[in-house]
Amino acid sequence: MPKLFLLLLLPALTGYAQQKQIDARADAILPNVIEWRRHLHQHPELSNREYKTAEYIAAHLRKLGLEVQTGVAKTGVVAILKGGKPGPVVALRADMDALPVQERVDLPFKSTARAEYLGDTVPVMHACGHDSHVAMLMGAAEVLSSMKKEVPGTVKFFFQPAEEGPPGEEEGGAPLMVKEGVMDNPKVDAVFGMHIEADIPIGTFEYKAGAFMASSDWFKIIIKGKQSHGSQPWKGVDPIVVGTQIVNALQTVVSRQSELTKAPVVITVGKFHSGVRPNIIPEEAVLEGTIRTLDSRMQQETHERIRQVATSVATAMGATVAVDIDTKTLVTYNDPELVKMMLPSLAKAGPVKEREWVTGAEDFSFFGTRAPSFFIYFGGMPAGANRAKALAHHTPDFYIDDSRLDVGVKAFCYLVFDYAARAK
Repeated sequence: MPKLFLLLLLPALTGYAQQKQIDARADAILPNVIEWRRHLHQHPELSNREYKTAEYIAAHLRKLGLEVQTGVAKTGVVAILKGGKPGPVVALRADMDALPVQERVDLPFKSTARAEYLGDTVPVMHACGHDSHVAMLMGAAEVLSSMKKEVPGTVKFFFQPAEEGPPGEEEGGAPLMVKEGVMDNPKVDAVFGMHIEADIPIGTFEYKAGAFMASSDWFKIIIKGKQSHGSQPWKGVDPIVVGTQIVNALQTVVSRQSELTKAPVVITVGKFHSGVRPNIIPEEAVLEGTIRTLDSRMQQETHERIRQVATSVATAMGATVAVDIDTKTLVTYNDPELVKMMLPSLAKAGPVKEREWVTGAEDFSFFGTRAPSFFIYFGGMPAGANRAKALAHHTPDFYIDDSRLDVGVKAFCYLVFDYAARAK
C-alpha cells in the first residue's frame, strides 16, 4: 500500500472545526502572502544586513499583537504568541537573507538591488527562496494569531538572519540565535522549519527521518615550499606541485578511507591560489574547499584524515602545511519520533514523499541541538515542469512558483496544533 495513502488513513489530530478555520484563513490571506514574498524578493538584503527586511517583518507581527523582539543575532526577529489553552512551546523558523547573485529572471518584481559585500559592491538576489520562507511564516503568524484563544501552548516565531553565512569573521545565523537564548525562556519543546525547493513539484513536501542534510565544514590548507626561479626547480620546493598532489590525495579520503555504505562524504577543493609570475616558483600555495558529511562521527574522522593526508604528502615532498577546518553547520537531523508523529499533519496540507540524503547544508541544524527538530522540503516547481531541468538554487536563473504558499502556511499551523495534541 503506498505510504501516502497510509498517512492519509491516520487520524487527523487538528479538530475538524480548527482545520476548517486554518484552511479558510490561509486561503483568504494567500494574496497577501504572495505580495509579501514579492516585496521581499524585490528588496533583498545580505546576511547580517537584513535591516529593512526585519523592519517589514516586525511591523507585521506587531499589528498582530504579538510580543516582538528585534536585533536578535544582529538583525533577527523573534515573536511570541501565547495561546489561550495549555500546551507545549513550539518554534517555527524562517530564514531572511539573500545572496550576492545577479538576477536574470524577467519578473515584474525582479531584484535590481546592490550592496557591499567584503569590500565590493555586488548585486543581491533571493536566489534560494528565503523570501518565500518569511512570507509563509508571516502568514502562519497571522492565522494563528486570529485563533489565539484556541492555540495550545506557546508559539515562537524565529525570523533568522545569515543562514547563508555571516560575512568575514562576523558571528551570525542560527548558532548566534541559540547562543543568545532563543530556545529558552520559555524553553522550546520542538522546532520546525521549511525550505522551498525549485525542483520539487509545487505544493508538495519531501522529508527524511534521521540525518537529512549534510554538515558543512570549510577547510584551508596553506602549503609552504621554497621559492626558486622557474628555470631551476631543483633549487626550490614547488608548493603548486605539492598542492596538486594534495588535491588528488584528498579524493582517496572519500574513495578509499570512508565507509560510504554508512553515509556519503564529499570533499571539494573550490579554490587554489599561488604565484605571481609564470617564471617564479612561489613559496606558498593555498587550497580552500568544503567537506560534507551526514554522520557526526564520520565528520570528525574526515577532518583527521584530511590533516593526515595533507601533512604526509607535503612532508614527502619537502614542504610543510597548516590545515584549518571551520565547522559552518552540523548535520541537520530530523528526530525520527517527531517525524513519525507529524507526518499526518503534513499530509493534510499536501502530498508527502520520503527522499534520500541531501549534501547541501542548513544551519537550522543548531536549533536541533536544543530540542527535537523536523526540517521539511516544500515544492515550488511550476506544475508540469521537468524536475531534471529545474534550475539550481544560488544561481541567477533560480525561480519558484509562489501560487501555493498557502500550503506551507497551513502546514505550519497544523504542526502547532497537532504537536500539542500528540505531546500530551
